Amino acid sequence: MAKAKLKTQDVKGAVREKKDDAFSLTARQKEILRLVALGHTNREIGEQLDISVRTVEVHRFNLMRRLRVRNVAQLLRQGLLLRLIPKNSVPSKS
Repeated sequence: MAKAKLKTQDVKGAVREKKDDAFSLTARQKEILRLVALGHTNREIGEQLDISVRTVEVHRFNLMRRLRVRNVAQLLRQGLLLRLIPKNSVPSKS
C-alpha cells in the first residue's frame, strides 16, 4: 500500500510542478494557447496577432516544452486541467 501512496504523491508533485510552470506563461503564450484551443491555424493566429507564422510556431513550441507535452491534443488537455483555458473555448465535435 505504501507503494501506491508514493505514486499518488509523485503524481501530485508532478501536477504541482506543471502548475508552477503554467503560471509562469507569458501573456502572449496564454493568448496563443487560447487561439489554438479555438482551432485557429498558425497562419490565422499570426494574422490576428500581427506576428509571423514562425513566431507563432516558436510560442507554441515553448508552450509545449513548458507544459511538457508532445502534441496539440496534450497541450489542450493540460491547458484545461491547469485552467489556463476555459472549457467552453475548446470546440466540441458534433
